[in-house]
Amino acid sequence: MRAQFVLSEIGVGLRRNLTMTFAVIVSVALSLALFGGSLLMREQASTMKGYWYDKVNVSIYLCNKTDAESFPSCAKGAATEDQKKEIRADLEKMNVVQKVQFETADEAYKHYKEQFDKKSPIAGFVTPDQMQESFRVKLKDPTKFEVISTAFSQRPGVQMVQDQKDVLSNLFNLVNGMNYAALGVMALMLVVALMLIVNTVRVSAFSRRRETGIMRLVGASSFYIQIPFIMEAAFAGLLGAGLACVLLVSGHYFLVNNWLVDQIDLIQFIGWDAVLAKLPLVLAIGLLMPALAAFAALRKYLKV
Repeated sequence: MRAQFVLSEIGVGLRRNLTMTFAVIVSVALSLALFGGSLLMREQASTMKGYWYDKVNVSIYLCNKTDAESFPSCAKGAATEDQKKEIRADLEKMNVVQKVQFETADEAYKHYKEQFDKKSPIAGFVTPDQMQESFRVKLKDPTKFEVISTAFSQRPGVQMVQDQKDVLSNLFNLVNGMNYAALGVMALMLVVALMLIVNTVRVSAFSRRRETGIMRLVGASSFYIQIPFIMEAAFAGLLGAGLACVLLVSGHYFLVNNWLVDQIDLIQFIGWDAVLAKLPLVLAIGLLMPALAAFAALRKYLKV
């Protein structure tokens, strides 16, 4: 097989179907960019879960003297010193508990002022005696919250038991929802790209039916005749995959590194190693997907 002839045929095919080739490149680029973005978003969600779940505490809030009217469990008044000692002793005996830390009302007030003094208009009206003392419980396994809740939610002197993991669940649900949406749009764009590839190959084969007929008459094999069409599709797909890689790298650089990192301090974003690890997969899919689609289309449409 002469490489020069194959390359010349590829150039001829690309020039004849320039508009459709451009559409293939753009659709492949968008679908693969969404595919790579969904993979990165899934990895980001896993990183966030691992980072935050490792820091999640279960908070056991104790009754204070102002809770009697608002919480039936605090009808007998503020938690006594004996109740606090009993709760701590029972927590330290539990196998699921890794660490127990007691936070006084003054410490809770100090933390509240640090977090909300400049953000909340009512922060100045809150006094230390309105803050709850609490036990901050670090679990060996964050999923064992129910063990703590069941054991202490009805205890005398306990206002409520709160799992901080529930506070993060909405964020993780949002990230997962965005991931599924990206996968759905990616699937739609992938179907569009495949249809464009098939139509482009079909038009190209039809426009060169005379040449392919002559090649068959002089003894050319089916593979020799088909290879220029397959390589045209593969080349267009590779260009689209390259553009998708540019979009992924640009998105991470401009959107994440130069904007989101400054806007959201609480999230540990994935680094360049995660982005660069996805690029070879995107390039491989961009090369193989159009080639296989073209091969399947040629079996049906290229009559030689």
